[in-house]
Amino acid sequence: MGEIVSLERLAAQVRPGMKLAVPADYAGVAMTATAAIVAARPANLHLVGVPVTGMQGDMLIGENLVGTLESSAVTLGEAGGAPRFVDAVRHGALRLMDATCPAVHAGLTAAQKGVPFMPIRGIIGSDLLKTRTDWKIIDNPFADNDPIVVVPAIQPDIALFHAPEADRFGNVRIGRRRELATMAYAAKATLVTVERISDTSLLHGEDSAAGVLPSLYVASIAVAPRGAWPIGLWGAYPADSAEIARYAAMARTAEGFAAYMDGFARRLHEAA
Repeated sequence: MGEIVSLERLAAQVRPGMKLAVPADYAGVAMTATAAIVAARPANLHLVGVPVTGMQGDMLIGENLVGTLESSAVTLGEAGGAPRFVDAVRHGALRLMDATCPAVHAGLTAAQKGVPFMPIRGIIGSDLLKTRTDWKIIDNPFADNDPIVVVPAIQPDIALFHAPEADRFGNVRIGRRRELATMAYAAKATLVTVERISDTSLLHGEDSAAGVLPSLYVASIAVAPRGAWPIGLWGAYPADSAEIARYAAMARTAEGFAAYMDGFARRLHEAA
């Protein structure tokens, strides 16, 4: 497990119709891998934002690769709304499974534990229950007059993220980003791009091992220096706010988005 492969081989594992889980911008977004996935063009993806997605999700939607979106939000943060997502919703170009952050995490936790659903609170009375007919209200079997919502398990075919480091044994440093572990535990396979490969096992010391995802949960690793750019990577480099703002401006139109994507791979290479 945790085989070190080329970026192209890693991206080729994302195939049409798969359920693909990606993290929020603060947790390590595999943007270089996203460009490789766009080049491979797997259609009709079921994209899961854990618990939200941003520029990465907007790009995949704009490239018409997403058939279903399951997320709490799609946002470019300080750069504003996600323009290709907004356009796709307006034109009915994808199936939208609106969610809440706790519901996404609960669904992944259910898959991790091998159970069909997970109970959560805080949704009863929300309009979400009118659209999420797969969420059910049941009676708490341990108390009277205590209805509770259950959400189905979310088992991604692929979890994809970027991290600072892996070792040659396939272990990946995720630090305090425990949502990355939840994604990996729930998914059938986890693909990771990293800044660098260490010859020393990341599980060697007690202090560092607690922040490491063991190779048991990792299918493939590819080296991609500055592989989260223009999104930032915790502990490594900040987001390129100017580049994200440029994307937000250009992607307001289909033509501008196409022009941005036409040069995106080249700018990734320059940033690395």
